[in-house]
Amino acid sequence: MEILKQMAESLERGEHRRVHELTRRAIEEKIPPARILEDGLIGGMRVVGDRFRLREIYLPEVLLAARAMSAGMELLKPLLIEEGIPTLGKVVIGSVRGDLHDIGKNLVGIMLKGAGFEVIDLGADVQPQRFIETAVAENAPVIGMSALLTTTMPAMKEVVDLVKQRGLHPGIKTIVGGAAVSAEFADHIGADAYAFDAANAVQQVKQMIA
Repeated sequence: MEILKQMAESLERGEHRRVHELTRRAIEEKIPPARILEDGLIGGMRVVGDRFRLREIYLPEVLLAARAMSAGMELLKPLLIEEGIPTLGKVVIGSVRGDLHDIGKNLVGIMLKGAGFEVIDLGADVQPQRFIETAVAENAPVIGMSALLTTTMPAMKEVVDLVKQRGLHPGIKTIVGGAAVSAEFADHIGADAYAFDAANAVQQVKQMIA
């Protein structure tokens, strides 16, 4: 449908006002909300994610596209809730205790939302207990943790250990990432997955939930 194609292309260019207007028109034309979401907003964001992964675009372009998606979701979200349209799943994310860096974590959140996940972002300096409590309360099957500093990485192991000690694994799985983190470290602490960048985080979470 032409209007959804225009919406996706406008989102790719980061034209938030245009995306908002096209979303409004699509709703007025009685296009099903799930189709507006999938073919218009997520369709555009999927291209942005692919281009970012291939290094054809960079962080500023992704942030503009995310703002455009938010402009469309502002109108669409009440309709999706009303119709009970499911997301791909919930993901709890945060920078671990002692780590105040959040740019990478924020980008992961943007990319996950763009892929159709519901993201519960706990922010930075998150206590291990809070990750667990939130995942349980929200019935979220994935906890994503970010660390930029080697000194804060042990908090990731605490979260992984807590999930297992409480018998929540494999119902709740863990994924780790950040500048200080490696695949070897993820294996060492028993995390379920490691993401080397935001686009890879989306791929890993999709596999974990599938």
